[in-house]
Amino acid sequence: MQKTKPLEAVPRRLLRDEAYGRIRDAILDGTLEAGEAIRDGELAERLQLSRTPVREALARLIDEGLVESKPGAFTRVTPVLRREVMDAHAVVQAMHELAVKKAVPRITRADIEMLTRANQRFSDALDSADVEAALAADDEFHDIFVRASGNGAIAATIERYTPSIRRLERLRFGTLPGRASVKVHARIIRAAANQDIDTAAQLTVENWATLGQLIDRALFEQRSKP
Repeated sequence: MQKTKPLEAVPRRLLRDEAYGRIRDAILDGTLEAGEAIRDGELAERLQLSRTPVREALARLIDEGLVESKPGAFTRVTPVLRREVMDAHAVVQAMHELAVKKAVPRITRADIEMLTRANQRFSDALDSADVEAALAADDEFHDIFVRASGNGAIAATIERYTPSIRRLERLRFGTLPGRASVKVHARIIRAAANQDIDTAAQLTVENWATLGQLIDRALFEQRSKP
């Protein structure tokens, strides 16, 4: 009888990363709601994973601020608190501004072409009301500057604090100011192509400030609900 060849075991690290990605996405899209209690056993069962990678994923999410835990009391999705969200937004905005300032002197023709294509995908996604595609294209647009900046600390800081605002970021893409981002992106591209650092940075701040205003308004409305 022919022996069955053993399959290579999936490294635990990959299971942890898979658990992290799926739990994080569930928090960001509202499947796991702000303030909702999390029980690692139940979550592991829903994800069809063991408790160990789920616990490791939750530890990372606690460090990122999307989950909070008090030993012996609770583990839950972090409530959306105005001060914490707006603090995170201020950091993300400042890092993207710095990324643009560092990137523009290094920008290449290929980067400009990638920026243009990303903005077109962003526009197309808005036209078709595809929020997930709009988020992905917007991320791609701004990430081009982050990569071109060549600064790992900028990238790490953005990755650390963006999840705190992502739960509310979808607001931008269902609004007129959100659709205006396409035009702002186009102006950023022109400034970058012309090596105009100050204008590109100023427009980047304007772009992120609009998001901040929408988030702040949403948080105010949320507090005002009975």
